[in-house]
Amino acid sequence: MKIVTDSRIPYIREAMSRLGADTVYLEGASIGPSDVRDADALVVRTRTRCDERLLGASRVRLVLTATIGTDHLDTAFLDSAGISWANCPGCNAGSVAQYVDCALRCMARDFGLPLPSLTLGVVGCGHVGGRVAGVGRRLGMRVLVCDPPQGRPGFVPLSDIERQADIITFHVPLTLSGPYATYHLAGEDFFSRLERRPFVVNTSRGAVVDNGALLRALDRGAVRQAVIDTWEHEPDISVPLLNKVYIGTPHIAGYSADGKVNADNMVIGQLCRFFGLPRQPLIVPPPLPAGFVCNGDPLQLYNPLADSARLKACPGQFEELRGSYPLRREHCPR
Repeated sequence: MKIVTDSRIPYIREAMSRLGADTVYLEGASIGPSDVRDADALVVRTRTRCDERLLGASRVRLVLTATIGTDHLDTAFLDSAGISWANCPGCNAGSVAQYVDCALRCMARDFGLPLPSLTLGVVGCGHVGGRVAGVGRRLGMRVLVCDPPQGRPGFVPLSDIERQADIITFHVPLTLSGPYATYHLAGEDFFSRLERRPFVVNTSRGAVVDNGALLRALDRGAVRQAVIDTWEHEPDISVPLLNKVYIGTPHIAGYSADGKVNADNMVIGQLCRFFGLPRQPLIVPPPLPAGFVCNGDPLQLYNPLADSARLKACPGQFEELRGSYPLRREHCPR
């Protein structure tokens, strides 16, 4: 059995080696048809477009993505070709919640925001959005949640968030069509309807926020400031927007070691179930550096401004900064 795997997926190699398969590690963006022609399974991240061009002439039976998102998978083609596929829903929800929590704390400190008197608008309430709504409540904020596809009691329309929210954070998948399409959900019309000059946070998918429209909204003051982790046209991001936003990071909000290990374990479990392989021991995150002492301040454990400073200093190294991301844990050792 042959498995082609994105070489940037961390912590997974030892577990893969125990499967007894011929595992080939390649840069995700460079995986091509010749690489997968004789493969049985493909394990990717968002940088590999899994469609007919890549897989049409292959013998691949299973595609796994170690991510929540699936917009890089042509699921219609995979289904029609009889290729099974799976993602890792919720794997990095805790990591993204940590990122938003720490970004909110940085905003409160640097802009003098009294968080308990502010309203947080959460757009999208799946695994991640639900955790982020919980962050807002723990910080004492009033939380408004919009998620039309789920339509649960207590959810509000987007118009309520546009009128009432002081901080708006997006946690939706990227969908291009249908009644709840999210492509450029935050576009010119959205920014023109904002009433409170909110902070805008995007950790979902880059094209959920029209980056050009956001830059114009920042320039004219319709948006007070922004925290952007996911960008249109990655890795060729808008440098003017990067220079304008308060925090700009290279698509790493979900990149805690805990979140990565969750995805690894889900991928290994899916491989074992599909191919009838023995169940493998769970991978565990690496420890924090020796001598690390936690004083209870979440910003000591993770400060997104450090990631932002690295990207702003070297915007052309977006992929390198993402691919060689330093160790980050969600919790202090006990």
